[in-house]
Amino acid sequence: MGGKLRAAIIGSTGYGGVELIRLLLQHPEVEITSVISSSSAGALYAEGYPHLSEIITERLEAIDVEAIKGKADVVFLATPHGVSTELSPKLVDAGLKVIDVSGDLRLKSGDLYEKWYKHKPADPAYLERAIYGLCEVFGDEVKGADLIANPGCFPTATTLGLVPLLAKGWIDSSTIISDAKTGVSGGGRGLSLTFHYSEINENTLAYKVNRHQHTPEIEQTLSRVAGQEVTMTFTTHLLPMTRGILVTSYAKLTQPRTDEEVLELFRHYYEGRRFVRIRPAGKWPATKEVLGSNYCDIGVSVDGRTNRVTVISVIDNLVKGAAGQAVQNLNLMMGWDEGTGLAFTPVYP
Repeated sequence: MGGKLRAAIIGSTGYGGVELIRLLLQHPEVEITSVISSSSAGALYAEGYPHLSEIITERLEAIDVEAIKGKADVVFLATPHGVSTELSPKLVDAGLKVIDVSGDLRLKSGDLYEKWYKHKPADPAYLERAIYGLCEVFGDEVKGADLIANPGCFPTATTLGLVPLLAKGWIDSSTIISDAKTGVSGGGRGLSLTFHYSEINENTLAYKVNRHQHTPEIEQTLSRVAGQEVTMTFTTHLLPMTRGILVTSYAKLTQPRTDEEVLELFRHYYEGRRFVRIRPAGKWPATKEVLGSNYCDIGVSVDGRTNRVTVISVIDNLVKGAAGQAVQNLNLMMGWDEGTGLAFTPVYP
């Protein structure tokens, strides 16, 4: 195992953390040296995840920066909101590479973070230092970085579906509406009435209407790409499935376009980016078709009657929306091939 990059995972008992473990165990250049959880320190990891009983035999460790520094080169933080705000600066200052899978470092404005997340923001110097790791858009900035803010699941699916159109000025940025649907794993492993089987089975519901914390993150990225401030309507819905996000976005075209013109724009923008797949005209992606993989599949259609474009994008919220993109960011940071350790075929059916 000598010569491999040593990785620590803080927040390893959540769904994002266990998905990171699944992916990193298959990565040829990485060795997991620490699984850390402040709430379950001392317990065997397999007590919470018996499917890993013969694979992860270590006990969970408490958070100790000095101990982590001695055992790891890179740290993934799959922690609740507010934890990385305090931990990331300490870890980076200790000389470690940090990939924050939580939302604490994504927003450049501390005031916006406090407003939408209801937590104290991180030091402005670290917010500025953190590279927003949307690999297909800002991948060049990730290379060689030591502090990465891993994008959220909804922002990943939504922005990948809209960025090509905004980059070319093909849509009116004031007309964007995105309707997003997610499986219940996006809510984490904690207990909540909403996620009880009898509550969500055979049920669909909207939540956090006009106040979802991912809204400013999406607007921040779209504004950067468009070169002007973008505000949009973003609504989330919960579906009775375990994994997956499907986002349907609508916007007014600045001039009439055909399906083939828009498809060609998307193909050109994502050329060479192996994890974004553009569907042919008249074909629409489904969440099942990316399950367990790091793919984002996109379909587009122009409505000539209304001069609007419809973009449908799907991801697995725990892979491309969290752990998979974190590994993709690690690969770019380290100068490795972007797809190293991520060559998973989607699970079907």
